[in-house]
Amino acid sequence: MASALLAGAHLAAAQAPAANQTQAVYLIDPAHTHIQWEVRHFGTSTSRGRFDDITGHVTLDRAAQQGETSITIGTASINSGVAPLDTILRSHSFLDVKNHPQAYFVASQFRFADGKPVELRGELTLHGASQPLSLRAVSFNCYEHPVLKREVCGGDFEAEFSRSGFGITYGLPVVGDTVKLQIGIEAVRQ
Repeated sequence: MASALLAGAHLAAAQAPAANQTQAVYLIDPAHTHIQWEVRHFGTSTSRGRFDDITGHVTLDRAAQQGETSITIGTASINSGVAPLDTILRSHSFLDVKNHPQAYFVASQFRFADGKPVELRGELTLHGASQPLSLRAVSFNCYEHPVLKREVCGGDFEAEFSRSGFGITYGLPVVGDTVKLQIGIEAVRQ
């Protein structure tokens, strides 16, 4: 796991932006970052799943209360825990992973409170369409990693969006339009 983290960090370091003296760049740790989704199914139960392929970086300037992030999600990595459903979700009816192999969240408007980001305002690109999206921080913290000897920052973030806004309309209205996202992220300072 550590070798995968380091390999991902080296790859992402080449993609991370240059930072000024007060900014800190953090590379997303894919072993400790999770994007989960849920949607109502026939108005009775909630279908849930996750994405397993997540890369990106976060830049924080806590003194200036600014930040930016860029996250890439491999759409083929969708995992509901039910293989036949995953096949349907990857098809042209939903994510169309053949034509849209990646989704992106990019944000450059961070809102801070008490020195911590509480909201990330940006844009989600999914299924070839882009829409505004705000992630609300449920929690945020930084610590010194005992093995890596580097600062790690992360937290839990939530958002909701309408899948129809991205042109994903198959199954409406029996499969809900509102998608809830829960993102747990940890990123290692470079």
